[in-house]
Amino acid sequence: MRGKVAIVGYGRTPYSRVKPGEPVLTVDEYIAWAADLALQRAGMSKNDFDGQGLAVAHAEAAHTVNWSASVAETLGISPKVLLRADQGGASAAALLIRAAAVIDAGIVDRVLVVGADTPLTIPSVAPGLPLSPERSRGPYWDFQGPFGVMGATAQFALIQRRYQHEYELTDEQLAKIAVVTRYHASLNPGAIYRKPITVEDYLNSRVLSAPLRLFDCVPIVNGGLAYIVTSAKSARTITDRPAYLLGFGEVNNYYHGSRTRPDVTYTGFVKAAPEAFRMAGVEHKDIDLFQPYDDYPFIVVMQIEDCGFCKKGQGGRFVQERNLRFDGDFPLSTDGGQLSGGQPGGAIGGFAPLIEAVTQLRGEAGERQVKDVSITLSLGFGGIPYGRPGRSCAAIILGSEG
Repeated sequence: MRGKVAIVGYGRTPYSRVKPGEPVLTVDEYIAWAADLALQRAGMSKNDFDGQGLAVAHAEAAHTVNWSASVAETLGISPKVLLRADQGGASAAALLIRAAAVIDAGIVDRVLVVGADTPLTIPSVAPGLPLSPERSRGPYWDFQGPFGVMGATAQFALIQRRYQHEYELTDEQLAKIAVVTRYHASLNPGAIYRKPITVEDYLNSRVLSAPLRLFDCVPIVNGGLAYIVTSAKSARTITDRPAYLLGFGEVNNYYHGSRTRPDVTYTGFVKAAPEAFRMAGVEHKDIDLFQPYDDYPFIVVMQIEDCGFCKKGQGGRFVQERNLRFDGDFPLSTDGGQLSGGQPGGAIGGFAPLIEAVTQLRGEAGERQVKDVSITLSLGFGGIPYGRPGRSCAAIILGSEG
């Protein structure tokens, strides 16, 4: 499937922390806004998607079993194919893979992919409904909830603690990731936190769930994102700067080692990333930009290792020795990532790494533009199953040439 489809447009609404005076929009309004921005950038209209494809990422605010069809109604289009992903932060990448498949099969020629959420203002139409049904049943409620492990930060704190027990990873190395992403955010008008921070600021930030600090944690926002994927043939008639899908890999519910006692210091990227590299026919040295799923700095370290840029346990040293800035030898999270850019809900945050990769390949990143970028690796990472990081892992390699 290498080079058979391409992304031809994208859109990202301004993010909101719902501060006093800011307009409060619904999830439907954010979806429509993001879709319109993507259509404008591609020079297309919603009518171009009648009889084509619509892909929708699940949202916490979407308390309906007909979410994708409801979104089609909101947008006023009549698609032939509806796709939906509920893989958390891997949803955007997974939908690109699904869209590529239906286009390659000749079912449709183009797919509009949208995602939005309003986690800071979940509507009151369903009072008392938990944000995630999984938190009211199964392993989470049986083994974690009763003991106070509430929310992603507490869950990831346990994983980081185990990683640091097994391998060397210093606070200063983690601080470098937080500082660099904030620097990139300072160059991105759309980032939610743009004031630069220092290593000392990171080290002095308060502990929220040991060992995770305030500046380890992703800020939650309201917002929406979208992108358009078409056949390579159509892409060349729509834009002179398509971002071609070169390779992908995906793993769900991955166990490293025993299912009864898996090694939690590994993610599914140890399987997904090699698949993407093989399909794309590229090597690690060919990657010009790395866009991890960066909701916590230590997860970035694990992704660097599991994608094969260094051996397990050497990610901290790798970060320490490389220049992670947009003009360095290993640029990452050049939009500020989710750490400083913001995350519009756990299911929608995965759009950001992918869309920044496209932005860079099109040469539209402004002050943070990576020089001569032609191949990117972006990751989607979703869910925290009991005792393991990342229920869904998807790796996407894009290129400026098909």
